[in-house]
Amino acid sequence: MKVCIAEKPSVARDIAEVIGAKQRKDGYYEGNGYQVTWTFGHFCTLKEPHDYYEQWKFWRLEDLPMIPPSFGIKLIENSGVQKQFKIIETLVQACEEVINCGDAGQEGELIQRWVLLKAKCAAPIKRLWISSLTVEAIRDGFLHLKTADQYDNLYAAGSARAIGDWLLGMNATRLFTKKFAQGKVVLSIGRVQTPTLAMIVQRQKEINAFVSEDYWELKTIYRETEFTAAIDRLKTPDKAAKGLAYLKEHPFEITSFEKKDGKEGNPRLFDLTALQVEANKKFGFSADDTLKYIQNLYEKKLTTYPRVDTTYLSEDLHPKIAGILQDMTPYAALTAPLLANPIPKLKTVFDDKKVTDHHAIIPTGMHPGGLPLEEKRIYDLVARRFIAAFYPECKISNTTVLGKVGQVPFKVTGKQILEPGWKEVYANDVKEKKEGEEEEKILPHFEVGESGPHTPRIHQGKTSPPKAFTEASLLRAMETAGKQVDDEDLRELLKDNGIGRPSTRANIIETLFRRKYIEKKKKNIYATQTGMDLIDTIQTELLKSAELTGQWERKLRLIEKGEYAMDTFKEELIQMVVDLTKEVKTASYKFITIAPDPPPVPEEKEKPKKEPKPKKAVVIAEVPCPKCKTHALKKGNTAYGCANFKECGFKIPFEILGKKLTDKHIADLLAKGKTAKIKGLKMPGSTEEREGKLEFDKDFNIGIG
Repeated sequence: MKVCIAEKPSVARDIAEVIGAKQRKDGYYEGNGYQVTWTFGHFCTLKEPHDYYEQWKFWRLEDLPMIPPSFGIKLIENSGVQKQFKIIETLVQACEEVINCGDAGQEGELIQRWVLLKAKCAAPIKRLWISSLTVEAIRDGFLHLKTADQYDNLYAAGSARAIGDWLLGMNATRLFTKKFAQGKVVLSIGRVQTPTLAMIVQRQKEINAFVSEDYWELKTIYRETEFTAAIDRLKTPDKAAKGLAYLKEHPFEITSFEKKDGKEGNPRLFDLTALQVEANKKFGFSADDTLKYIQNLYEKKLTTYPRVDTTYLSEDLHPKIAGILQDMTPYAALTAPLLANPIPKLKTVFDDKKVTDHHAIIPTGMHPGGLPLEEKRIYDLVARRFIAAFYPECKISNTTVLGKVGQVPFKVTGKQILEPGWKEVYANDVKEKKEGEEEEKILPHFEVGESGPHTPRIHQGKTSPPKAFTEASLLRAMETAGKQVDDEDLRELLKDNGIGRPSTRANIIETLFRRKYIEKKKKNIYATQTGMDLIDTIQTELLKSAELTGQWERKLRLIEKGEYAMDTFKEELIQMVVDLTKEVKTASYKFITIAPDPPPVPEEKEKPKKEPKPKKAVVIAEVPCPKCKTHALKKGNTAYGCANFKECGFKIPFEILGKKLTDKHIADLLAKGKTAKIKGLKMPGSTEEREGKLEFDKDFNIGIG
């Protein structure tokens, strides 16, 4: 008897139907020489600290770092899991061959290998490796089963990832929690989670520090076309007024007229990240929700395997493309022009060198009937992107016109679509202008040297702060380890150094929300005070650098390719954890403000302070004195001061230079040693107000920086 193990009951049912195992038993199907059983996701996990040593059950600094002599696995404590595992174990120990039918990816490989390891499987193992769950794909997969050892490197990479996450997560979380947290609060640290949070915090700081400034631009209308002065923005209204007066004295003259034809390349097929980005932009779907919807579409046999990081198809798929397009009957009006000619074998679509275990996400051609609205929207994104990939390129004309008024240069650009090409697939979409993208604007023809009257004006604007992350832009930043990359080819090259995997990034973002390190306002993501304090407390760059974490990710991919040893990766992480523990244990105390947690946790030692106080005041009053670092701060009538003020002398007055300080100003002084810019400061002996940052000097006196 051959035992097939799928990752879900629904997938097991599909496989059983195709291979003829049609008799339903308790926990498996049987027939035609096969038994088809299933897991439901992760059945096994790495052992917890207390499974190795009893004392590791308790969170104590003196027990860190925790480095197990060797890593073991255990069954998840769940009655349903344990019952199903017993069935798998019994079947596996009595069979002649096992066929691993887990999801064809790193996580799927790890789930199944751990189950087979725990079940003490001694039978030979084959691997079913398919990219879709259609009857044709399953049947073809069983005709071309792989040997299990072909995927040993994939398993090694999955194990290395899990062990790395355990070593860093378990040790660093306990380390920072015991050193810096108060009460029963847990400060969660993770290999991917922490650098992701660091990127959000960095952006938050840039936004917080941003001071908007007014600016003035000179514009003029000549022949019903508005030109903008090609000079630096003016900083004062006086300069703008002088500029306007100058423009009124001179005619407008055309100095250059250039029209160039160009092309807008077709959008790439979707990998998981690109699909999550597009769904977030168009529908506001979270990365986690998009993953669920596309996984459902895969299990309904409507799309191919979704947890992929390539935008290419393998070259052997080229002959099948026409058949898939033919079967996409709801899109017949769009596919008809393509099917009238042979499908081109485009290098931007087909490239074996760019395809690893799976190809890009595409439709299978099966009819998508009766889908929930969210799944219908995701299917439509995949279907249209697939069709658009084979349409002609979009042909455009770019026009640049230069002019001058006296000695002031002016410029205007325009864009005209000559042949829409692939844009026809999106003809009904609401057009969303991308930042920096030239909107379609047809300019009249100008002759160089022509001149005439014009209508100048002043445009007043304000500088804008950096944009907060959305899930879409955060996913892109994770994919490129924080680098701002718009070019598709360059982004493809950086994927090996991205942080996290396409299948795990959604969960990382959800974890940060759950931990209250980040919050969402409309589509934008912001760091909470807790998240900012946590990143400020972590001095080890390795823990919060997206680039360095990207290097670990690259090593995991090299392990997957058999080009890096799993043991070397493990040793590097162990050394990092040892060094980190030494560093943090000797670090000076730094207070962390914790966002209130809904479920109240009783403290071991209740403090008898029951009198109501303003929440912010309590937080500030609990901060250790930054000067002596031994006593807490105390709130007085006119200032916060060290509880040991007579000896230490440290204080922060409530009012400085005629300005009442907010709790935020005081918190910033304590956490960072300086405030953001404050307006309305009155200098002694002067009636003028000025703007500046308050900051501590080396003796902890407060002055203007």
